[in-house]
Amino acid sequence: MNRRSGPPSASGQVRTNEPSVLILTSLAAGNRHGYALTKDIAEFAGVTLGPGTLYGAITRLEERGLIEPTASEERRQPYRITASGRAALTEAVRDMRTLAEVGEVRLGLRGLSRTFGTGTRVVGTTP
Repeated sequence: MNRRSGPPSASGQVRTNEPSVLILTSLAAGNRHGYALTKDIAEFAGVTLGPGTLYGAITRLEERGLIEPTASEERRQPYRITASGRAALTEAVRDMRTLAEVGEVRLGLRGLSRTFGTGTRVVGTTP
């Protein structure tokens, strides 16, 4: 899996995953502290989040009530996803699925006939 971080590369590769979505996805599997989040995200998404990006996103997620710190007797602070965080992640996953399906149709990778959440109907055929 390619390791991605930062802005678009010279080859045009763009980082398509938002740090907040990656963090919520990691926390959906269980409580984790910063280093464990970084390691898990690198493993499942191939994206390396730097400390500034990671902790900035954690702060924003916590301020929005999407994650919360949990009790810890160690030096590291673990976080957990809240019910609001699960709802936000569910919506983000649905949006990404819709985008991927429409992209596949428009690229001619497969056909699709379905009504999406926005009421938009996309019909396509595979070559």
